[in-house]
Amino acid sequence: MKHNFGAGPGILPHEVLKQAAEAVIDFNGIGLSILEISHRSPEFEAVMNEAVSLVKELLKVPEGYSVIFLQGGASLQFSMVPYNLLPQGKTAAYLETGVWANKAIKEAKIFGTPVVVATDKENNFKQIPKNYEIPADAAYFHITSNNTIYGTQMHQFPKSPVPMVADMSSDIFSREINVADFGLIYAGAQKNMGPAGATVVIVKDEILGKAERAIPSMLNYQLHIENGSMYNTPPVFAIYISMLTLRWIKANGGVAAIAKANEAKAKALYKEIDRNPLFRGVCAVEDRSIMNVCFVMEKPELEKPFLKFAEERGLIGIKGHRSAGGFRASIYNALPIAGVTALVDAMQEFAEKNK
Repeated sequence: MKHNFGAGPGILPHEVLKQAAEAVIDFNGIGLSILEISHRSPEFEAVMNEAVSLVKELLKVPEGYSVIFLQGGASLQFSMVPYNLLPQGKTAAYLETGVWANKAIKEAKIFGTPVVVATDKENNFKQIPKNYEIPADAAYFHITSNNTIYGTQMHQFPKSPVPMVADMSSDIFSREINVADFGLIYAGAQKNMGPAGATVVIVKDEILGKAERAIPSMLNYQLHIENGSMYNTPPVFAIYISMLTLRWIKANGGVAAIAKANEAKAKALYKEIDRNPLFRGVCAVEDRSIMNVCFVMEKPELEKPFLKFAEERGLIGIKGHRSAGGFRASIYNALPIAGVTALVDAMQEFAEKNK
């Protein structure tokens, strides 16, 4: 049996994959594949409506917010956010917590002058910055809630005097959040919601329409809201699988139950990392991610042998990001506790063999 610890595209529930495979041949018994039906058909409109409804239900999205599905991943959102929210002459505030935050800052510079309120860059992003001030005159404050490369996560969110924008690509639906604390949340689907190709955006309606600039149609949040995520042909299959995954989350007790399972997985793995003399965590304990567990070996020469050892036992995708090295076990929603148990067993067995 293989256990998928890949950072993204990440693991999907087996039952979701099975339903999706059946739909590729015959979607809901209509005799056509989900890949070939019209996005304007009643059958797909029902999929879109259910996907939006499930996002609102699972995250308890309050009134006054819109949910849309877009393309381009989080990377396109790095540009869409300032395009729609940053008027000329104003600044936007950013918390720099890693590569993806840095990419968002780079795109914001095209539209204005982003202010970095805090960074841990000099420490290779081993912790989440604390005790920073958010400028009250900023158009918005942007954060990255979970950092896949470095294994850090924001466990509390600050009170922001301006609309807070969050890239939640790698931890959305993994824990409960208060959507009302945010002006806009965006997430690429390929970690916890579905396959690559779809992006969900949750936006407070009242913060839109204030950028005072012409916005190209495909980059305009308001136009996508007005057209129900169907201004152009949406990523039909990716949205369908996302809908199935959201159904799976609901059927398994919702976000609260999923969060408990994620905490148990993370606790078990970090316990072994801290106990086992061959391994060591790389980031501040209080900022450890429950999604992406990053660690290294005390003896670097054993890293390649351990990676081979793990792969022989069906533990796939634990090699660390090329910029960070070491190991990264991504324990997204769909990874069962059995996967973590198998990894812990492998770590213990390898340590016994290399005393």
